[in-house]
Amino acid sequence: MVTIVDYKTYQREDGTDFNVLIVQGGVEPVKSKITGKLYLTARKASVSSSFDEITCQELLGTKLQGAITKVEVEPYQFVIKETGEMITRNHRYEFVTEEELILNENLIPVV
Repeated sequence: MVTIVDYKTYQREDGTDFNVLIVQGGVEPVKSKITGKLYLTARKASVSSSFDEITCQELLGTKLQGAITKVEVEPYQFVIKETGEMITRNHRYEFVTEEELILNENLIPVV
């Protein structure tokens, strides 16, 4: 289950605005690669929407069936806002529905 925790407004190339919802999964423990100690975090992902800003505000706190999964992608540069450090990532987080989770976990890929 995920919760809608925020939204952001972006502008298309044609100048019109659109909103994305920011969803957050549950708390999960992660081991630090640097210190080896556990810390708690929650995965976040953005989901495009057709909602106006007022509807996005009203949806904050809404829970949705599904999860946030790690998806491998082409490497890209990412700046950590807090430190200004630039890192390279080869994954992103994506919201998937319960049905997609079941299919992804049970289907055998065709080679």
